[in-house]
Amino acid sequence: MNYYLVAPTKIFRHGSDQLTYACDEQLSPGQIVLIPLGKRQVPGLVLKKTTKPDFETKPIAKIIYDTPLPQHLVDSALWLKDYYATPLPTVLQTMLPAGIDKNRRAKTTKQENSEKLNSLPLNSAQKTAIKQIQENQNTTILLHGITGSGKTNIYIKLAQEQTKNQKSTILLVPEIALTSQLVSNFQAHFQNVILMHSQQTESERHQIWQRILESKQPQIIIGPRSALFAPVCNLGLIIIDECHEPSYSQDQSPKYNALRLASFIAKKNKLKVLLGSATPLIQDFHLAQQKNALITLNELAVKTQNSSQIHLIDFKDRQNFTRHRIFSKPLIESIGNSLQDKLQTLIFHNRRGSAPLTICESCGWQALCPNCLLPLTLHTDNFQLLCHTCGHKERVPISCPECHHSAILHKGFGTKYLEQELRKLFPNAKIARFDADTPSEKQLKATYQEVKDGAYDILIGTQMIAKGFDFPKLKTLGVVQADSQLALPDFSSEERTYQLINQVIGRANRGHQSAEIFIQSFQPNHPSIQHAIKNDYQSFYQYALKKRQKSQLPPLSFLLKLSVTYKTETATIKNIRQLKSAITKQAITGVAVSQPMPAFHEHTPQGYTWQLIVKSKSRQKLLDLLAQLPPNPHLHFTLDPPTLL
Repeated sequence: MNYYLVAPTKIFRHGSDQLTYACDEQLSPGQIVLIPLGKRQVPGLVLKKTTKPDFETKPIAKIIYDTPLPQHLVDSALWLKDYYATPLPTVLQTMLPAGIDKNRRAKTTKQENSEKLNSLPLNSAQKTAIKQIQENQNTTILLHGITGSGKTNIYIKLAQEQTKNQKSTILLVPEIALTSQLVSNFQAHFQNVILMHSQQTESERHQIWQRILESKQPQIIIGPRSALFAPVCNLGLIIIDECHEPSYSQDQSPKYNALRLASFIAKKNKLKVLLGSATPLIQDFHLAQQKNALITLNELAVKTQNSSQIHLIDFKDRQNFTRHRIFSKPLIESIGNSLQDKLQTLIFHNRRGSAPLTICESCGWQALCPNCLLPLTLHTDNFQLLCHTCGHKERVPISCPECHHSAILHKGFGTKYLEQELRKLFPNAKIARFDADTPSEKQLKATYQEVKDGAYDILIGTQMIAKGFDFPKLKTLGVVQADSQLALPDFSSEERTYQLINQVIGRANRGHQSAEIFIQSFQPNHPSIQHAIKNDYQSFYQYALKKRQKSQLPPLSFLLKLSVTYKTETATIKNIRQLKSAITKQAITGVAVSQPMPAFHEHTPQGYTWQLIVKSKSRQKLLDLLAQLPPNPHLHFTLDPPTLL
């Protein structure tokens, strides 16, 4: 009889995540088995062989898969458990496909050679970048390439090298629907491309997972962050495209970051992770610089004589808005010219910025926290301005503290309103709107194809339209309110503003024809906006890093967000204060705890939520603090939160 430590996929006891089972057969770490757990049978992951215990053991009910998971996934599960202080069963629920113990009718797939013979054109800058990536001794490398520099061709070339060596590549993308062009490029060069995405059914995802597990051929796996759990053998390369995107952080337990997990896999298995972005996150750029793992690509892949002209429009100067209160006169004129030339207009508005902001319409003053230098949020129930990072409170001003003007604004507008107003201004124009209300991936692709074919004159979009799309007929681009993201009370707001403006401008810099770009803002001189329109990432990075040094925010420290939710506000406040007191009594040196404060979304159907923000230069101290907190179903935590909202 053999004995094995097995991790169930269901939580069975607090503080325990593996049990000992007996089996007649020899098993390998990584095999998926069916085990009795109480009165039920649940799937489990074999971790390792062990000696016979001095207590009675139950037998393994069934071996679900003879083929074990690759060792790097077993290691990843254990690493995620420790690094993010998450129960192992919760990790396995994310790692393994739903319904893994169900019998699926296997689809027969024709095995083909995984590489096509298509030629891949590379310019000298791309060739240099590939050589630098291959020669760099770091396992995680950041490719900082401007929009249009041809990062995709570099990805394909590196994946081809892995295929020749009989190794597989995982390519992570923010969303399959928004990266159809990148997927098509890979499919043009590889036969064995496997897509994973949220539109697939449970059965389809399970069958794809089985196909990957059982294949011995080199594979190209493309998908969102969950594709990192594809059970591919002989993994040789991980590529994370648009690595700055928030979708690479999971906001449900296990609250992991795909970039950190990929780096762990690479270091453990001596392979490379390539992070690609024109606007990388401050902490990723900082880390890459420190480790000499930064490769820059500042040359356009396709040289062109066409250039875009950028106009910065001050929202406070009402002389610019004599024809409409939101669309400036120069922008309206440019839209009219584009319609006459039968070319297209793209209007961008960041819907996330629709949260109320407090700003002076006359001089552009904005209510900022004196401690964190972050925007204060208006709470209409008690008419107070509140900082959601440190808890600072102040009264709402009845006039501007700077210019004493009474024109204080507290509201925004959305894309539906923009569409309505544009139809009034241009009644004969064909208008399409891309935002969160766009129903499905299929419809999104169909609409995008119609846009490329010239079926629409004016396009209105939110963040999704800034990612990856190429508009060959684009002539006019308008960013309605470039500083709307700055109104959010979060340390990442300036960074997201820079990224979005830079990415949106990139839609017009594809070389199809010269374009006019109009950036409208209440704060035209804000560093995020100024650096974005100049495509000056280095200057923005230095500016943002100095601000974060003052407040000890990432990458200068690690963060832990603790929140409690109860049905009543009284219970919530009482318990968050008790939590603050318990942490203070631990007296852990090098750990700073904020005052209790309401969460950004303070009241939800679940009740009232308040939070604490804990900072430390040592991540281990944050883990130690978590380990000392007693179990509480009302307490939730996030290590390394990408946002404090």
